[in-house]
Amino acid sequence: MTQPRQFVIEADGGSRGNPGPAGYGAVVIDPVTGETLAEAAEYIGVATNNVAEYKGLIAGLKAAKALVPDASADGAVQVRVRMDSKLVVEQMSGRWKIKHPDMKPLAAEAARILPASAVTYEWIPREKNKHADRLANEAMDAGRRGKQWEPSASTAALDTTRPSAASALPPVSGPPGDAAAGAAKARAALASRPAAASPSAPRVGWAAAPDLGTPATFVLLRHGETALTPEKRFSGSGGSDPELSAAGRHQAECIARSLAARGTVEEIVSSPLRRCRETAAVVAARLGLEVRIEEGLRETDFGAWEGLTFAEVRERHGPDLDAWLASAKAAPTGGGESFAEVTRRVSATRDRLTTRYAGRTVLLVTHVTPIKTLIRLALGAPPEAMFRMELSAASVSAVAYYADGNASVRLLNDTSHLR
Repeated sequence: MTQPRQFVIEADGGSRGNPGPAGYGAVVIDPVTGETLAEAAEYIGVATNNVAEYKGLIAGLKAAKALVPDASADGAVQVRVRMDSKLVVEQMSGRWKIKHPDMKPLAAEAARILPASAVTYEWIPREKNKHADRLANEAMDAGRRGKQWEPSASTAALDTTRPSAASALPPVSGPPGDAAAGAAKARAALASRPAAASPSAPRVGWAAAPDLGTPATFVLLRHGETALTPEKRFSGSGGSDPELSAAGRHQAECIARSLAARGTVEEIVSSPLRRCRETAAVVAARLGLEVRIEEGLRETDFGAWEGLTFAEVRERHGPDLDAWLASAKAAPTGGGESFAEVTRRVSATRDRLTTRYAGRTVLLVTHVTPIKTLIRLALGAPPEAMFRMELSAASVSAVAYYADGNASVRLLNDTSHLR
């Protein structure tokens, strides 16, 4: 009896905005040698993370099928799909229902590519999915330039830190298990999809699926005042790291009382900068919680502008300030961080924390730029929206992050606890 061809597929997708400019990457690997047999990546326009992840899965399955002429025949191929998307893995394995209108046709398409008995699914942590993740980012980078990804541009295969895929596949003679159930659900989802549903338009707000579970909710607290705050001086992560002023400590006490009365905060995570740590400590003492420090929540490094007012920067570094106001890629004078760099850092932090605190309400004690960035990304707003938000000292904002990748802004710049 001819043994089936065996493959490992690693797939990923991403959206810079969720929804926002999106792309996917997929790689087909020989499970014995670890050799890359095929790569696929594509910029897909504006979409959610989950749509991009499903499209990455589809591309990987199609690439594996193309390697075996009779892949559709039972017993011709055996594939283990490895992804860091819990949602896709659980839905395609048949353990989670597929109800979101954008996911149904994609799941059904994935289920049709190979026989259900030929495919199994495995969740892996993001750090073990670097090859596909890098392909997805290369596709998004190409899309930003108005182009599509080309195989010649791939650097993902150069990553030597990826563990060997050997032994990743189950025995060939094993039962179809979860993959068959997932395929059946996907086909049923396609049959039940309303004719008017559009797979290319992510659903948000009231149109989102009603059974996504409890979201990860970030209560975003800007730290209390320092001596620099009332003077509106640039105060980032590259300056003097000031402490809370007397007014700032009073503000921290006010928000602590307010949050204690609400009783909803379950965890506290803080920027490493002193003003945030001090604010978080006051709240934590009132709520009886520990504070976890997260480097990704620090403020922008404003370079040579640290400690200066806007007027002083205009006078001393006018051209650099104009460039900074005009482009998210421009950095402050003297080697500071651009908003684009901060966005990448904050996005990665958001993804880590939403995974770690799924279904929980977490207080993030941080700064103006990280909070504005999280709000902007949740709204799918352009970078210039950063200059159109007001965030007062000790103000509270909130964003809920759902299992399908969508986000809902629930509060912005609330200072009622200070009155």
